[in-house]
Amino acid sequence: MPLFLCLMASHALAGEWPLKPGDTPFAQNELEALPGQSFRFFDGGESLYGSDGVYSYTYAPENGGGTAWGTYRIAADGSICVDFANGFARCDLYVRNGSRVILITEKGERFPVR
Repeated sequence: MPLFLCLMASHALAGEWPLKPGDTPFAQNELEALPGQSFRFFDGGESLYGSDGVYSYTYAPENGGGTAWGTYRIAADGSICVDFANGFARCDLYVRNGSRVILITEKGERFPVR
């Protein structure tokens, strides 16, 4: 996705994300605590948000392994926008639904966190 589309998407309101009943976007204090956190997904991948704005996604060995690098920022709507070193960019929204944390992509794909 071109960077300007990611920037445009980052200005969407959380209400424009494809939320399901029970989804609650991360609160401001959760977003502020993001630096230094990692999230493991059920496919074996892991997202890491560095305290210096560096982002990495490490693929599970059964999915080819390797790491995609980039930088991230928290957008005004609470989504997390990543600009990857390969030129790709995207924004995602973390929500809580009950006891589960879920990453929602702009396309509406849902990836529960372990």
